[in-house]
Parts: sequence; C-alpha cells; structure tokens
Amino acid sequence: MQPQSPRHPIRKRRVAAFASVTMLTLAVSTSAGAGHLTASVTGSGAGPARLSFSPALTPCMISGSPAVQMSEGVPTRGAYAPSTGTVHALTLMVDFSDAPGEGDALDRFHEFFPQTQEWFRTASYGRLDYRPAVPIRDWLRMPRPFEEYGVERGAPFEPGYRQLVQDIAKAAGPKVDFRDYDLVNVLMTPNAGPSALDTVLSVTFAANTGAPVVNGVTLANVSFIYSRQDDGSGSYESTGYRVLPHENGHVFGLPDLYTQEGGVAVGHWDIMSEDWGANNDLLGWHKWKLGWLDADQVSCAAKPGSTEYTLTPLAHAGGPKLVFVPLDRHSGYALELRTLGGNDEAVCQPGILIYKVDAEVDTGQGPITVHDARPNSDGCTRSPNVQTELSDAPFAPGQTFKDPKARIRIDVTSADLKGNYRVRVTRQ
Repeated sequence: MQPQSPRHPIRKRRVAAFASVTMLTLAVSTSAGAGHLTASVTGSGAGPARLSFSPALTPCMISGSPAVQMSEGVPTRGAYAPSTGTVHALTLMVDFSDAPGEGDALDRFHEFFPQTQEWFRTASYGRLDYRPAVPIRDWLRMPRPFEEYGVERGAPFEPGYRQLVQDIAKAAGPKVDFRDYDLVNVLMTPNAGPSALDTVLSVTFAANTGAPVVNGVTLANVSFIYSRQDDGSGSYESTGYRVLPHENGHVFGLPDLYTQEGGVAVGHWDIMSEDWGANNDLLGWHKWKLGWLDADQVSCAAKPGSTEYTLTPLAHAGGPKLVFVPLDRHSGYALELRTLGGNDEAVCQPGILIYKVDAEVDTGQGPITVHDARPNSDGCTRSPNVQTELSDAPFAPGQTFKDPKARIRIDVTSADLKGNYRVRVTRQ
C-alpha cells in the first residue's frame, strides 16, 4: 500500500475469523483440548459467557446467520479468547535467518507493553486483567526463511500460516506449556517483510478451531504483528502499540469496522476501525459484547411511544452507558455518550454518538455505521491519522436523528452540570 498523508489513516489489515461452516473447507478439523487456548477457561470468561443479560434486553439481542464472519450479534459465538477476568497472553518475539532480529528481543516486547495492558484495563473498567507472559526472552528463530512461508497481505491460513504456527510451536515447545495461555501474540522482527507504509501484514486468526494442536491445546487465537506502524509523523512511541489491542480485539470476537474498499464507516470512534494516531476506545456495543457492562447499564428501547434515558460518559466507570433501539432481529441503533477522557484522546466534539449495528454484515464490510450529526463539515480534529469527517459526529443537545422509514426519532434533550446527557427515543 502506498504511503498516505498524516491526516488520513493508513490501512488495512485483515482478520481471519472462521465460522464453523467455513472451517470445514479452510482447515482440517481437529479436536480441541482442555487448555486455555480453547473456548473455556476457568476463572475468566469469553464475551458470550459473561454477557450481562436481563429479560428486558431480549429484544435487543440481535444475531446474524452462522455464515457471517465475526458477527456483531450478541452473545458472541465461537471459540474466542476470554475477555473478562485474568487473561494470559503468551508473547513470542520471532525472527528468521533472512531477517535476523535487530537488537534485544525484549525491546520489541516493550514497544507494546505495558501500554496494551493499560489500554485494556481502562477500556474494560478493570474487568479485563491482561497479563502478557514472556517465557522466552530472546528472539525465537524459525527454521525456514521468512520468504518460504509466503506471508503477504491477505494470505490464507493454509498452507503458509499453518506451517509457521507449527514451527513456532515446535521451537517454543521445550520452554512453553501452551495450556497456560488464553491467546498468543507473535511479535515479528520488524525487518521481516515490507514496511507497514507499503503493506500492512498484521493479522489475527481467531476462533480457528482447525489450527494446529499442541499439548492438547488448539492454537485457535493467534495475533501476528509485523513491521512498525510509523507514518513518519513522530507519533510511533506513543501510538505504535495500538495495533496489538486492535488485533487482540479479534481474538475476543470483534470484527474489523473499516471496509476493505477503504471506506470510513466508523472513523476514530473504535479501535477496531482506526488504530493509528491518537488513542481511542471501543464502542459501547463492543463493551457490552465483551462483558464489560452490566445489564443495568444497557437499556433496550423496543416499546412504542416515547421514553427518556440518561447516559453517562463512556470513558467513566459506572452509570448507564448504552441505549439500543432494535430495528429487527439483526440490526438496530446504538446510543452512547462520548467525551474527552479515558482512552479517548481525540474527542473534539462531545455528545451522543448514534450508530447502526448490523449483525448480518461480515467483518471488513461495514457491520457498524456511525451517523454524522454534521455531515460534510470536514470534522473538528487535526490529530494525525484521525479520519476528520466523522470526528464531530456526536449529536449535541437540541439535535435530532430521524429514521422515517423505521418511524424512529432520537432527540438529545439536555446535558447536566455533571456531564451526563438525556435522550428521548420515540417509536411510532
């Protein structure tokens, strides 16, 4: 991919998430072991296991068909890594004979930690205790040159990545018991492959039940991080780590929110959309999906008539965070209050963010669309790599969103001195 100017995000990567039907054709089926890298982990829980639920939320639990790749439906389906409790991330620094690691392997580790831990702690309100483990503190040399694996953007799991995962497991095997971990991060030496300015190779294979089995454990959730995502703006030291929380979002079951065609549907409002530039959070829908919101923090606006709701800033723990307005069994509108704070460093227009969630849309095809309160304004931010047009998307008090076809109206009625907002949802 060609370099772009600092004001535009540099994209795109892909996630390889396999639904059960797809796995029958893309990989050889293997039995899952009892270790942490399978779907169930004692003491912590995957999004689907920990989704906070009450009967009042039933109409808002949208779902997609089994063929949808990484559906936005709730609860999350599939053998993803746990997203609450203590999560152990095996982290390996890998190099090759034709791309030997430069410098100390632990320097590569510290490009991502402890920043990634802190990001997840803040985003989850402390509900995800992310613990990276480095049992091998040196470069782990692969038996084949990098070029032999055929790694390129969009490369499928078979055969190159299967061979790579097998070689990693064999090389690490004497020092690593894979049963101790919930997910794997492979930090490639940055000189393996092209610069991220040219081609973004970072990729995650998530819920891949056809992956190799080691110690009785299927290596189902593995993120590969390649060259440094540095656009030349001088922000790498503070922002370069954010590719890892993005990729790990996939192992927790979250889809890519950018579109493969390069369209911008969500902008900088979720790290699964833009992970370059200033820090940003996850959408409230994703926080509920991952088990980071309680049932009483989510409201389901499914009944006819007008109902008012209070929303507190998503950046702060506690209080009501999300209102969902279902359209049908597969889609609906989500409302949340975004302000400057927490993981959100580039919020230049606080207010109620309104976006449509469609559980029938595949990852990378635009499963979420943010509605812009100020279309064609060119936004309000000039932060490097933040998509500008949607930066002022939130609705302010006095503004209204309408969907005439669905006969839905959303009014942002007021904001109080504590920074909380009131919204009124009307269904005819």
